[in-house]
Amino acid sequence: MPFAGTSVVRETIVMILSGGQGERLFPLTKLRSKPSVPFGGKYRIIDFALSNCLNSGLRRIYVLTQYKSDSLNQHLLEAWSIFNPELGEFIYSIPPQRKLNNDWYLGTANAIYQNKNLFSKDHKARWVLILSGDHIYKMDYLRLMQSHVESKADLSISCIEIPKSDASGFGIVGVDKNYRVNSFIEKPEDPPEIPNKPGFSFVNMGIYVFSAKVLRKIFIEMEEKKLKPHDFGLDIIPYMVKSNMNVYAFKFEDPNKEVNPYWRDIGTLDGYFDSNMDLIKITPDFNLYDSAWPMRTHQYQFPPAKSVSHEGERVGRSLNSLICDGSIVSGGLVERSIIGPNVKINSFAYITDSIIMNNCNIGRHVRIKRAIIDKNVVIPKGYEIGFDPVRDKEKFTVTESGIVVIAKNTVLEE
Repeated sequence: MPFAGTSVVRETIVMILSGGQGERLFPLTKLRSKPSVPFGGKYRIIDFALSNCLNSGLRRIYVLTQYKSDSLNQHLLEAWSIFNPELGEFIYSIPPQRKLNNDWYLGTANAIYQNKNLFSKDHKARWVLILSGDHIYKMDYLRLMQSHVESKADLSISCIEIPKSDASGFGIVGVDKNYRVNSFIEKPEDPPEIPNKPGFSFVNMGIYVFSAKVLRKIFIEMEEKKLKPHDFGLDIIPYMVKSNMNVYAFKFEDPNKEVNPYWRDIGTLDGYFDSNMDLIKITPDFNLYDSAWPMRTHQYQFPPAKSVSHEGERVGRSLNSLICDGSIVSGGLVERSIIGPNVKINSFAYITDSIIMNNCNIGRHVRIKRAIIDKNVVIPKGYEIGFDPVRDKEKFTVTESGIVVIAKNTVLEE
């Protein structure tokens, strides 16, 4: 079957799994779901998957939500109400509705199973692209779709190659020399290698393309056999491999990086911090300044960022940092940090290696080092964060690597 790009675009349904609790990102997920956690100053984590869809021409999108979805739903409305239903485009937030039983979503595959009506024949769906809403990467999904169609696959799994020595903490896809999948193992002690690249293994990225007819058939078969299709990695993929179906791996390609393509699963607070810090390198591994592959988000109507100098040591400076609209560095020093929108940094304050989110007020003579400070936090004059581990642990969340995390809406006392 020859690849017809426009036909694939018109007949593909995108389903983004965005219901995770994100317990390991607490307290950033205290009031919001993991995909709606701010990232990179002005974005939300889900913006990266959605921007990939937009740049790939895919505009028929369902976002499957579950836990603490208020913030995510508001963001989808404010940032992503750009599709025209008259042209067959849409983005809809789909909460769990107990359509087929009395359960909430029981896993990645169960979330799709409970919404299988959304990729029925009536919805003109020949292919279903399933994404995770909590990963940071750039990807042209049409390349994946092309590979899927040309190989006549029932399922294509996007995979990234990593050194075998680092692969035991992931779901590993075993393949033959033609990249046909012959095994899927969660966190194996001895990961199978890629046949044409010894020393490397294929990691499952949680990006799947199914032929819609095949996916509907699998759900029916597993239901008849009283098998529980709860999870793709634990249930669906092993079932398909065992049934000798056409399951293929697709080697992930980054539009900006031919070598060492960038993909991050934001799973922990330390991982979240490191991924943000990737953005402020002189030559960042993930390039936000790519006009050919723009990242979209909600744009607040704030004025430009501003630095204010006074006299003597009161010089507003930001070094090797990202400063978002509406923020004012007034006589303070910011270095190697990410400052979100509408943040006020007052005189003599010092911020280094930190993430400060929207609407925070940093008082005079405040010192902050290696911290994540969520939205709407007020830090009074002279306060120190990140310099006394014992004191920090008494009041805040502190990660294994020593990152101090302050929850949203916290107002500290002098």
